[in-house]
Amino acid sequence: MNAVLHIKELIEQSLGKSLNFEEANSRVTLEVEDLVSVCDLLWRSPESYFDSLSCLTAIDQGPSSGDLELIYTLYSIPNHVTFHLRVLVPRLLADGSLPEVPTVSHIWKTADWHEREAFDLVGVKFTGHPDLRRILLPEDWKGHPLRKDYEEPDTYHGIQVKY
Repeated sequence: MNAVLHIKELIEQSLGKSLNFEEANSRVTLEVEDLVSVCDLLWRSPESYFDSLSCLTAIDQGPSSGDLELIYTLYSIPNHVTFHLRVLVPRLLADGSLPEVPTVSHIWKTADWHEREAFDLVGVKFTGHPDLRRILLPEDWKGHPLRKDYEEPDTYHGIQVKY
């Protein structure tokens, strides 16, 4: 926990922002709005040096909530520390388009495929991503299957989907 408090203080002092964090199930998660600045700091700072983005999880909280939650799992190999960042975005923007979050693929190369998966399955656009396209489903697939309100099609190009 001391390492986590130190990281929180590092971010607050460097970026001049007060942050909220929650602790549950032995996991500490820090909620951030300025994702790229925080990630860049955590990667560049020798005090934290999170050299690995282990996972990016996109979770649909459902239509009644109106939010999508993105959890970035960071790991520092030399410091043996795992840290989680959380970003909340609306499920849809006012104009009905998909939510957008800036890419962190220029910080961690692993974000390339993680962000493509989140785009493909949950429908989050990552602005500035070098190759944002579907990774698991065909390019012409309609919708995002891990959304709570997703309706699976009966057929795809004449092939029965539902059994």
